[in-house]
Amino acid sequence: MRALVISDIHANLPALEAVLAAAPQYDAVWNLGDIVGYGANPNEVVELARSLGGIVVRGNHDRACSGNLRYGEFFDFSQHARYSISWTRKALREENTKWLSRLARGPVRPLGRKVACVHGSPQDEDEYILGGEVAREAFRASCARIILCGHTHGQYGWSSNRRRLDLLKPDFDSRTGAVRFELPLRTGNRYLLNPGSVGQPRDHDWRAAFAVYDDNEAMFTWHRVPYKVLTAQRRILRAELPEILATRLRDGT
Repeated sequence: MRALVISDIHANLPALEAVLAAAPQYDAVWNLGDIVGYGANPNEVVELARSLGGIVVRGNHDRACSGNLRYGEFFDFSQHARYSISWTRKALREENTKWLSRLARGPVRPLGRKVACVHGSPQDEDEYILGGEVAREAFRASCARIILCGHTHGQYGWSSNRRRLDLLKPDFDSRTGAVRFELPLRTGNRYLLNPGSVGQPRDHDWRAAFAVYDDNEAMFTWHRVPYKVLTAQRRILRAELPEILATRLRDGT
């Protein structure tokens, strides 16, 4: 079984289209959330995500843009995020808002105890796993051997063999074009892995990020693929969203 693992599309239609065109053959899609927010094509991206089926976990922007926030939580977002949330709420068609509002809260387990799909972390869907200590907490909070998470917009992860925790990052052989990096999954180790962001990378690489999990081969492969970033930027500016949401796409920040 081979799964296409995507996360943090953020209404960037050109990036999602490039990922789907570049992805190798897969049997299922595991979507780790934040389908909307920031970008200028929320309806088109939601409808494409709906058509892909598979596992879909809600992200914090999905909750915000569908009106599922707790009292006062809106102000936990940055100024630019709040603006884009308000814009997206108005832009979304009713059926797409309803679909977003019904997304599952992670963890969701597509392969039983083997894999857990979350947006932030197993103990808190909005938590950012940015360091080793939080990664240890995530391992303690889940019995899954492999935890797949998004939210931080970066391609990295950790492996744990009970005695030590190792940071994992792809080492791509090129900063241009389509690239991939294979990570063999060792028997006896546990893994926490982030596929990166499809639509708003923040790891200083503007290319759209995704991953493929191959259960039969025990392999996790990180991918980067170029996309029509100028098209995505122009659409953001035409929608009169904050300019920084367009400029940051080229910087990968």
